[in-house]
Amino acid sequence: MKKNLLAVSVAAALGASSLVPTMAMADDMTTQQILDEIEQLKQRVQTLQTDLEKERARNDQLAEKQESAEQKAAEAQQAAAAQEESDDGIDVGGAVRFNYTVNDDDQANKDRGGDLAFDTFRINFDGDIGDVILSAEWRWYEYMSVIHHAWVGYEFTDDLTARAGIFQVPFGVLPYNSHNFYFSSLYYVGLEDNYDFGIGTTYTPGDWRFDLALLKNDERGGSSLESYSANVVGYNYPDTDAIAADEGAQNTQAVNTLAARAEYDYAITDKLTLKPGASLKYGQLDGSTGDGDGDYYAAAAHLVADYDRWNVQLQYTDWEYDLDDPTADFINYGYYAGLYTGPLSANAVTANVAYTMPVEWGPISSLSFYNDYSLIFDKNNDFEDTYMNVTGMAVSAGGLYAYFDIINGENQPFVANGMTSDGDDNTIFNINVGYYF
Repeated sequence: MKKNLLAVSVAAALGASSLVPTMAMADDMTTQQILDEIEQLKQRVQTLQTDLEKERARNDQLAEKQESAEQKAAEAQQAAAAQEESDDGIDVGGAVRFNYTVNDDDQANKDRGGDLAFDTFRINFDGDIGDVILSAEWRWYEYMSVIHHAWVGYEFTDDLTARAGIFQVPFGVLPYNSHNFYFSSLYYVGLEDNYDFGIGTTYTPGDWRFDLALLKNDERGGSSLESYSANVVGYNYPDTDAIAADEGAQNTQAVNTLAARAEYDYAITDKLTLKPGASLKYGQLDGSTGDGDGDYYAAAAHLVADYDRWNVQLQYTDWEYDLDDPTADFINYGYYAGLYTGPLSANAVTANVAYTMPVEWGPISSLSFYNDYSLIFDKNNDFEDTYMNVTGMAVSAGGLYAYFDIINGENQPFVANGMTSDGDDNTIFNINVGYYF
């Protein structure tokens, strides 16, 4: 029995001793797995760190891009503000012009093959300071230097503008009742492109345009022949010598004039637009003594039609100077350093047509062909009719603008005699070349 117990004891001891290396091996395997897992974890951490660094780099790039975009936006805003600030100022421009003229009534001029002469140098100031609009122009000729216009204005709304100073009188077809360099015959009686001193408004609701102006006097106060506009300076002046000798000379000027104009812009089709309108002027005539000399009025019905590249201008005008002096025969105008006569009362028609053609001929960008016709008739004192017809072409090439005109007229200042004369007709060929800057 003891032997069996011993045998069992020995067997148990041997079994126990065989389990020890087996457990050791199991422990070694677990440690290796743990080490492997730790190594894998390290690799994962390194991978995560690498990914994190890449993400941080991407975020830094995005931040740099965002900062760059914000900087560019700020720079753009600064540039826009600077541009807006630079626009809030006065632009300076001008022109220099020359004439080449062949006068059929001047034999010496024709024998020389015409004359080339300086016409005009002008300087312009246009722009705004704050909310105030400014515009001015001064002109130099060989024989005089004069103001053309000078006014300040304010835009109350998009539709309502007011101005004060020397500005264009709102009367008839605007801005010019002509296409040529010589204007129409109405210019020479103060009814086209005329400038006076006063206050005025322009109101443009929808397709309408309304102009109203109170004009105190002309730009030179009726005291000078040196002016751009044709201004009333008196009546019954036979010539400039009479002014110096005061022989039969009676001073008077137009003052306290109310000018009103209305026009409707009617777009019939995409190509055809009609602008019918009417104009009225009424004012006083006052002499150098301060005593009233009478009054005057002028009225006009006008139409401008645009069809594609065609432009048509039509106007009927009626006017009268009602002087208290029963000896008055004609009115006197001063302009371009000269004295010129005109009827006390008359009617006029103007009919103008032009066609503008865009071209690409080197620097030439457009050609405009036109024919402008003026007739002043039914004058007081049975003065002969005045007519002027101008056929010509205008050429635009960059800053250059040139008129090529054939002018035929009778009893027309600068063409043939005067408006209170009875003379023959005459023809003039004129080229005016100007550089505008």
